[in-house]
Amino acid sequence: MDALRSITSISGSGMQAQSLRMRVASENIANARSTGNSPGADPFRRKTIEFSAQTDRTTDMTRVAVRSLGVDRTTPFVIEHDPGNPAADASGDVKLPNVNMLVEMADLREAGRSYSANLQMMKQARSMISMTIDLLRAG
Repeated sequence: MDALRSITSISGSGMQAQSLRMRVASENIANARSTGNSPGADPFRRKTIEFSAQTDRTTDMTRVAVRSLGVDRTTPFVIEHDPGNPAADASGDVKLPNVNMLVEMADLREAGRSYSANLQMMKQARSMISMTIDLLRAG
């Protein structure tokens, strides 16, 4: 595989990974106030994503891949006193998700920037391929 096609393949894998990262962060933000279905039940748990570098043996390229999608079981739930909430326990406390909006917004912003950088790389590679074809036609 030539170098320009390798660039588009690597950029494509980066765009796909960052797109999934944005989806996960968006789900966390959308569920930041989702409580359990019954009094005392656990609420939504923050979703996590982990990436890894994988080498394609046929092309000897390193690409980004999703290693795992999971949930954050280490960060504790937020406890809020809200006796009128249907999910409140006997003492009036409600468990809220372990989602930190600042972390999610920063993650979303970083993923968007990484996606844009990969898109620019792909545009540059396509432009170089197009220029190469034009040069071959002219010659």
